Amino acid sequence: MSRDVARVRRNDYGVLTPPALGAWTPELTVTVVIPAHDRQETLDLTLAALAAQSYPAGLLDVIVVDDGSTPPLRLPDLRPAATRLLPSAPGGWGRAWALQTGIDAATGEVILVLDADMVPHRAHVEAQARWHHLAPYLVVLGWIDFTLGADLPEPAEVREALDAGNEHKLFELSALRHDWAEKIIEEHDGLRTAPNALAARVHVGATASYPAALLRAVGGLDTSLVLAEDTELGYRLSQAGAVFVPDQEARAWHLGLPTAMRDWAALKRYNDPFVADRVPHRRYLRVNQGRQWLVPYVECVVDGEHAYEDVRASVDALLAASLPDVRVTVTGPWRELGAGRRSPLRDPDLDLRLIHATFEHDPRVRLAPPSETPPGEAPPSEAPPGETPPSEAPPGKAPPGEAPPGVPAPYRLTVPPGWMPGQETLRRLTEYLDEHDLGALCVALAEESDGVVVARLERTAALSRAALVAGPDEHLDDVLHEVFGVEWVDGESWGFARRPKVYPPRRPPLTEVEQQALQHEKELTRLRRRAAALQAEMSQLRREAGKAERDATRWREKAEAWRQEAVRLTREKERTVLKRAVRRVRDLTFPDQ
Repeated sequence: MSRDVARVRRNDYGVLTPPALGAWTPELTVTVVIPAHDRQETLDLTLAALAAQSYPAGLLDVIVVDDGSTPPLRLPDLRPAATRLLPSAPGGWGRAWALQTGIDAATGEVILVLDADMVPHRAHVEAQARWHHLAPYLVVLGWIDFTLGADLPEPAEVREALDAGNEHKLFELSALRHDWAEKIIEEHDGLRTAPNALAARVHVGATASYPAALLRAVGGLDTSLVLAEDTELGYRLSQAGAVFVPDQEARAWHLGLPTAMRDWAALKRYNDPFVADRVPHRRYLRVNQGRQWLVPYVECVVDGEHAYEDVRASVDALLAASLPDVRVTVTGPWRELGAGRRSPLRDPDLDLRLIHATFEHDPRVRLAPPSETPPGEAPPSEAPPGETPPSEAPPGKAPPGEAPPGVPAPYRLTVPPGWMPGQETLRRLTEYLDEHDLGALCVALAEESDGVVVARLERTAALSRAALVAGPDEHLDDVLHEVFGVEWVDGESWGFARRPKVYPPRRPPLTEVEQQALQHEKELTRLRRRAAALQAEMSQLRREAGKAERDATRWREKAEAWRQEAVRLTREKERTVLKRAVRRVRDLTFPDQ
């Protein structure tokens, strides 16, 4: 694509201005795909509403896929002119299976998915399609109102109501809504301020439209799923760079309440294991330590063409992270490791062989060629020397009844060999990237003669978006910063360190319990030393207090002696003065004596 493609930052589609309904000229062809199972009565109403759409009939066609209905579905007389009825492809069943059959047969540049119990308003298709004329990576979500009551109108009544603009009067409105989804939309300014990990959560497949090329690029539906297929598809579309746009003018009636409202607890109980395995952003479903999942949270990449000790140290540290759902890819020319005679200790490929031997049987580690790797996705794994690699499905197309191949992790961390992240580093980095909704975080580790050594955490969705809109002469990082943002941080403060001089260690690392016990013992030793010092200080204070008490007693005794001496001297002085006075009086009185 070129610079002419509109650039949406994160999910803020506010930079796009859709035309007013009825005031523009559509150009894109739209195929509406309707999967249906035993819903003839409601399907007739859906098709009647589609026959009255404001979108040009020449640009609109409809595919109805019959998912094994009994009796088989039929097309009613009141329907769009270009409507086809197809049986679901052999080999499977369920909504995802039927929907994929329709997607495979669709010819429109835009594919709009509509359930067979939906009655769209007259401008429903137009309201969604206008967005697709603005950017080729938007996923547009219709706005659903739920009906109250079981009485249904005739198809002709539906057509007449739409032609007259009275579709809002067709049914009694239920007070129940998709409250959780509408709450997210409202709290985030129509999803414009929604974080990337959250925006895809409101993807509900009852009415949504996609660029056909984007939908096929992500592999279509996960046909191994019977339920929650729209949740899983929303995740993959997000990783492909999609922007999610809810449009309240793309309204449609949902006839009755969906399963999610009628039996939410049972539905959640069923969906949780499948969603947990496939949607890493649902962190609350991945609280068990030690578990592994189909799609990891972080894909880590280490270049294997370095010293064995350096590569092993980095991989070991990544596998020891507190974040459990991590997968590590070690790149290298593994297929070139022949099995012929060689000098074991002087083999020029000795380091590669040692790395291969260390990790070939670790299920969390993949050995892959040093080829270009799609953002967030591990390179294709290679078979060990002498073995045949497993067969793979064609790119973008899942084998029947299986999940699409190569579902990307939401984050990819590239670590230079010889550098070891701390146990909490991955968790802290991903939390920071999520908190600030960034596209990439560059971690400066060291400055060397040939430049800065960098570890890099990337958001898959951001890289995909940048690739979708970047021009041929633009640097991808410049575009990435424009559409999501790039920041630099210091490696030491985030827990990165060089490997120890001697690696691997010659003793097994301490368990968490042993580390805690050692830490507690160190703390006890420190407290014992402190207690001993305090005890010595108290003894010294007691000695000083005893000496002070003895000194005080001695000074009290001296003071008493001085007091007594003073009294004695005072009395002595008083007697002497009295004698002198008497003598003086006598001399004056009896002078002759």
